[in-house]
Amino acid sequence: MKTWDVVIIGAGIIGLSLARELRKRSAAVLLIDRGMPGREASHAAAGMLAATPGEMAPTLFPFASASLQLYPEFVRELQDESGIDVDFRRDGSLLFTDCPPEGSRFLTAEEVAELAPHVNPQGRRAVYLSEASIDPRALVSAALQACKHRGVDTSFGDAVVSVNLADDRVVRVSTAKTKFAAHLVVNCAGAWAGQIGPRPIPTRPVKGQMLSVAMPTRNLLRHVIRTPDVYLVPRSDGRLLIGATLEEAGFDKHVNADTIHRLHRAALAVLPPIADARILEDWAGLRPGTPDSLPILGPTGIPGYCVATGHYRDGILLTPVTARAMTQVLTGENCAYDLAAFSAARFGL
Repeated sequence: MKTWDVVIIGAGIIGLSLARELRKRSAAVLLIDRGMPGREASHAAAGMLAATPGEMAPTLFPFASASLQLYPEFVRELQDESGIDVDFRRDGSLLFTDCPPEGSRFLTAEEVAELAPHVNPQGRRAVYLSEASIDPRALVSAALQACKHRGVDTSFGDAVVSVNLADDRVVRVSTAKTKFAAHLVVNCAGAWAGQIGPRPIPTRPVKGQMLSVAMPTRNLLRHVIRTPDVYLVPRSDGRLLIGATLEEAGFDKHVNADTIHRLHRAALAVLPPIADARILEDWAGLRPGTPDSLPILGPTGIPGYCVATGHYRDGILLTPVTARAMTQVLTGENCAYDLAAFSAARFGL
């Protein structure tokens, strides 16, 4: 039986990017997914790359900032290896808020009108933030193609049923159809991570509903717009993403028409020219939440068993730094990032 250096459970953007990074170090990698790659939280995400002080936990902000700094090179490599444009936009965001984040200032009404002439501030003040955005679906496609290019082995459409131990360490991953031998196993199964043994990972699904419309013109909106009621994320192909809810609904992924209408109305109030815009799609996804809303990264108490999950609302943002940090951990390098706050040990794993 072939033995892989690393078996990764879960082919969302975290698992895909980790697999690719490990192959850059010549590790033999197998990527397993219960369905098709990137079809869960990664497929549902809006792709806002927002690392702003005061808007996330202080322990997460340095890690998120490091990831944002890695993004341009990460995107360049993925696009070179895959030939797929991931729509990486660095036009920034307008945040409508009563309390500006540290280091920012309120824009004048004239400045807001110049940056986003079609936006209705609704009496709110705004700050400009040097944030970015990306198309997560294109990012998944690019990462999958890059994994193929680098020789990552895959097994899709076959759910993991157990991680098997011998002498108290990981030796094998069993799926519904077969078994795979491994030196190291990484649970990257997102909201489903807790369903895989041998240790219960405290992740839970947090539902988010969204929709997209076709903008009347592609240049209608350049910047991401964030308000207390809704956010708007423009794509270069003329789509506009509108989101999103935070719902404790278990593994329910049904779309609720009333919720979609509420989001649509909130978007219309902010951007009136989309009144006649055609609705292209609506959907729901399941983010992997944790009890403290922080990711779980690194080894567990079981030799050979590691975790990289629980990224909650920041999975796309944290992808490059997670892939790099976990690769350093798995290959025995000195990790360049402080993962103490994300240790599995805080949950007794």
